[in-house]
Amino acid sequence: MLKGLPRNVWAASLTSFLTDVSSEMVQNLLPLFLANALGAGGAVVGLIEGVAEAMGSLLKVASGYLSDRLRRRKGLAVLGYLLSATAKVGFVLATAWPHAALARWGDRLGKGVRTAPRDALIADAVDDSRRGLAFGLHRAADTAGALLGVLAALLVVERVQGQGALLLAGTFHRVALWSLVPAFLAVAVLALWAEEPRRRAKVERQAPAARAPVLGRGFGVFLALVGVFELSNSADAFLALRAQTLGASVVGILAMLALFNLVYALLSTPAGALSDRWPRKAVILLGWLVYALVYLGAGLASSATAMWAVYAAYGVYYGVAYGTTRALIADLVPETARGTAYGAYATVVGVMAFPASFIAGVLWDTFGPQAPFFFSGGLALLATLGLLFWRPDRQQ
Repeated sequence: MLKGLPRNVWAASLTSFLTDVSSEMVQNLLPLFLANALGAGGAVVGLIEGVAEAMGSLLKVASGYLSDRLRRRKGLAVLGYLLSATAKVGFVLATAWPHAALARWGDRLGKGVRTAPRDALIADAVDDSRRGLAFGLHRAADTAGALLGVLAALLVVERVQGQGALLLAGTFHRVALWSLVPAFLAVAVLALWAEEPRRRAKVERQAPAARAPVLGRGFGVFLALVGVFELSNSADAFLALRAQTLGASVVGILAMLALFNLVYALLSTPAGALSDRWPRKAVILLGWLVYALVYLGAGLASSATAMWAVYAAYGVYYGVAYGTTRALIADLVPETARGTAYGAYATVVGVMAFPASFIAGVLWDTFGPQAPFFFSGGLALLATLGLLFWRPDRQQ
């Protein structure tokens, strides 16, 4: 099934694998570090996570548009990965929540630069008959890296502080230091292995006006639905904090995250391949419905044991919907507008991350740990209903 996939798909996948080893070592411990070691409340955690995604949003669409105009994907993607790796040094040095916030925001700025060109690099490498498979493989590699990163963090935490309920600052700094190794290896892999995609002849013959991005009404309505859905998608930090309020230890939370990433990694490639044979919209609908049930379940959970099922189901959502969404975007827009389309999509996701996480933090502090999950689950159901009635410009 994977035989014959182009070099750029494998290069991007390995780069994402290494980057997620690094990112997941730190990212999943960051909310615990903020709350346990630095004394930050739910609103501060929501603010940091929301701004982290939102501040790079304009860079995502600008970087994607630039990659369309220049027909150069690789250089921008490499730059983005380098910015993220460099910013992570700040986690090693953080002693107050503003320091951690700056490192987190710098990491996300790098993501803002790299995301659209990297996705376009993958989309340019394959035709639509294997696009779901290519993005499924990429998500599987990305998530396998996340699984390894969580397990590495778990190992360090276990050795440094054992089964303690609260995360110590020294433990977090130790994990952050080790995370720098795969971060910089990822930059080297993409820089040395990937290659700029060749222009297709039909694209070369087009007049300049024809190469201007034309995204279409169907894509615009889809982005609006994504915006509603993403308003329900608060930072995963709140799932970790929810598990902690139900009695889970730091090691236990990391083990739940490992289960999440295992399910995600195992489902991504077959779900992507399935979307090459079935309507991609139907696959995404299933994923969004599972997401709504996950968040409602997190609100209803009464024990740490129940959170194991929540995290496993959360992996199903990501495995089914995440890569398929990227494949659908490439189906909806012309090749010459893919960078812009991926940038626009990433921008909507990033912009909505701030209000989603901030609202969740305020609901947490005001009404208790259950409130943000009931809000998110209900809003996700509304977005799923809208997607059910959406009709793309071109049916797949």
